[in-house]
Amino acid sequence: MSAPPVDAVRTEEAPGPVRVSVVPLLRRLHFYAGVLVGPFLLVAALSGMLYAFAPQFDRVFYGDLLEVSSAPGAPRPLAEQVAAAQAALPDGVVTSVQLSGDPDATTRVVLSSPGLAVDHARTVYVDPYTAQVNGQLTTWFGSTPVTAWLDNLHANLHLGETGALYSELAASWLWVVALGGLVLWLVRQRTARRRVRALVAPEKGAKGVRKTRSWHASTGVWVLLGALFLSVTGLTWSNHAGANFGAALTALNAEAPALDTGLGGGEGATSSDGHGEHRTGSPRAEVDPATFDRVLVAARGAGLDGPLELAVPAAPGTAWTAAQTDNTWPVRLDKVAVDPRTATVTARADFADRPLLAKLSTLGIQAHMGVLFGLVNQLALFLLAAGILTLVVLGYRMWWQRRPTRADRRARLGAAPKRGTWQQLPLWFVIPAPLVLIAVGWAIPLLGLSLLAFLVLDGLIGLARRRAEAGDTRDVDARSTP
Repeated sequence: MSAPPVDAVRTEEAPGPVRVSVVPLLRRLHFYAGVLVGPFLLVAALSGMLYAFAPQFDRVFYGDLLEVSSAPGAPRPLAEQVAAAQAALPDGVVTSVQLSGDPDATTRVVLSSPGLAVDHARTVYVDPYTAQVNGQLTTWFGSTPVTAWLDNLHANLHLGETGALYSELAASWLWVVALGGLVLWLVRQRTARRRVRALVAPEKGAKGVRKTRSWHASTGVWVLLGALFLSVTGLTWSNHAGANFGAALTALNAEAPALDTGLGGGEGATSSDGHGEHRTGSPRAEVDPATFDRVLVAARGAGLDGPLELAVPAAPGTAWTAAQTDNTWPVRLDKVAVDPRTATVTARADFADRPLLAKLSTLGIQAHMGVLFGLVNQLALFLLAAGILTLVVLGYRMWWQRRPTRADRRARLGAAPKRGTWQQLPLWFVIPAPLVLIAVGWAIPLLGLSLLAFLVLDGLIGLARRRAEAGDTRDVDARSTP
């Protein structure tokens, strides 16, 4: 929700006693947050709308690589498929193999190769029924070039760490404008009957800015829960607020347990980052392709069905890992460690054993990405993004519609809610407010810093205007003095 209604608070109100209320402050905060953060929300909604349908884009651009061309039958041994991928990329070193649960999907053999950018790899797509190579792509954490491009557009506008500030700023403020708008809507619709009617259609007989405001408010209520969900889940993996969230999980002992990959008394742990490839700073040694078949048999015997990733350990003397990669509800995300010499399972980490917060975090991220509930999830994200886009556009339209149009007061935009709203705050709000702001600012740094910057700038502008008005008053008094 962007620019709120401002007609309820006018600068030309007659002087009178100040009514103790937080509503004027919420109205002013909602207005400026909508105006200033609106462009970030527009970009995040548009790019997120595109990213939600990344699987469909993949099929359009890479269908010949991702799908088999032969009739499904008995798959060839993984050793043959891996050998075919190695022959297609002789200078590559196999790091993992990704098996799809779809019988029409190719096997993905991931190889590290000289000259690739950090966190990139070459993925060779092999027909599992013929062991013939369909082609290869440079992938980023398992994502095709198109999906990686859309991912980076949504996350950082292809500007790296600096660009990532935009998406975190949008997520930081989204919940603020959403809840602030809800309070303003509840205050305006004072009875239950009016609230129900306002959800269905705009205000009866409303025209101009009142009609726009009515649609803005109703749309905001409809998308409220979705907006809060996007804000919370987006912040969990952002750079700054996400780091604090991770620290909180650690403090609460609520992180997903690591998989022990130690062999022969050694210690080690590894975990997939959710993108289908493993981060590593050391090169892997050449492996016997037949090992993949032994590890696969051990993983299936341990109950790991469905889509699977078999990963070669980065360090010698540690176990291979087999991890389920089914992110569609009900998810299958169990992992086991397998001794490649004996093909026995040495350790496991099941999704069911994760702490509740770790489960919710994982499920929330998958839903945010549009994969948890398949096409239904994608359509829900599309409608939610469309709703946020509508809110922002209607908010700016209200701002423009409220501009003065009289010849002596003409302006391009409407006036903002008046200053001095802090004077109308009740004592129960004023006393704990600084502590709450400090806590929120620590947990969500970009929200705290941007709010502080706004308060300082707003205060400086107000001070400059008061000085200018005082100077004008002195000039008038000087001219009127005989």
